[in-house]
Amino acid sequence: MNSFTFYNPTRIMFGPGMADQVGEQVAALGSRKVLLVFGGGSIKQTGLYDRITEQLAASGIAFVELAGVDPNPRLTTVHKGIELCRSEGVELVLAVGGGSVIDAAKAIAAGVPYEGDVWDFYMRKAEVKRALPLATVLTITATGSEMNGNTVITNWKEQLKKAFGSIHTFPKLSILDPTLTFSVPANQTVYGIVDMMSHVFEQYFSLTPNTPLQERLCESILQTVIENGEAALRNPQDLDARSNLMLCGTYALNGGMISVGVQTDWASHGIEHEVSAIYDIAHAAGLAIIFPNWMKYVYQARPERFAQFAVRVWQVDPAGKSTEELALAGIEATRQYFTRIGAPATLGDLNIGEEHLERMAKETVRFGPVGSFKPLHEADVLEILRMSL
Repeated sequence: MNSFTFYNPTRIMFGPGMADQVGEQVAALGSRKVLLVFGGGSIKQTGLYDRITEQLAASGIAFVELAGVDPNPRLTTVHKGIELCRSEGVELVLAVGGGSVIDAAKAIAAGVPYEGDVWDFYMRKAEVKRALPLATVLTITATGSEMNGNTVITNWKEQLKKAFGSIHTFPKLSILDPTLTFSVPANQTVYGIVDMMSHVFEQYFSLTPNTPLQERLCESILQTVIENGEAALRNPQDLDARSNLMLCGTYALNGGMISVGVQTDWASHGIEHEVSAIYDIAHAAGLAIIFPNWMKYVYQARPERFAQFAVRVWQVDPAGKSTEELALAGIEATRQYFTRIGAPATLGDLNIGEEHLERMAKETVRFGPVGSFKPLHEADVLEILRMSL
């Protein structure tokens, strides 16, 4: 295990009905004017918009709106939010939605006090020094953005999708009410399952030795997602399943809880970002395609970890099987599970062909090789993309 420092400043309020405390909780943060950020309007259809705005008004909090955040949030939307905050004297950014909404809110919060273009943070030209405070009300279980400082934004003009993380963009408060996820459509539930599992994969498949606690935490989250994911798909209003999925999503990526002392990878996320930057597909749809192929490409770097994954997570019977056979069985079980719940298996399933593979491979390694389990260069990324066709 490696040495580490772990710090997470986000306060979580979890449980049914917690969304009805947003007004008093935002007021307790000392903010009297907020930017309310949300997506395509589902919060109005479900009545959540009225619940939130009524609470803000009752707590004496004024607000301005930024609606229409896309599933792959756009830099242009972030720019609009920054200007609204500056012109309206906003003191806090309140994100109501899933990971895309929260990611956009983080970018806005970081961009308001910065004199340059917020895109500088994503292109590694500048570091975040301060940001507006941020609060979130989570409506889709997937990214863990409610309890970490990470944000991913798409520059559609340049067809680039980049990320950064900062301690300054951790939410001050996140309200996790699992009843808000009852209305999430089946396809978004599927993508949430894939996203959560993929986050764990990036931290579980590591070369760092002597990390039994971290490994078992990862395996537990994966098993819980697998079991409760299918339960939620069978019955979208299963409170226990939705609650367990929501907590898994938060634990899967919250600044280090399952990966302290571990060297993590993140190559598959880097590859997928370049696919969705061009084709605007759902992030998790790309991960469902790419991750099993990444596994096949890199498993020989530490086959015993993949064998352990097969036995502990997928309950593959090890009797009579070699380490390599177990490793491949675990990879195949992953592919089969993604297919069973309705995730795409190939880029062809999304009408994506060979035309941009070389560009995507080159852009993935813009800042150098990606990944640590097996560092990937441009040729490696290109091969994984070809495997994914």
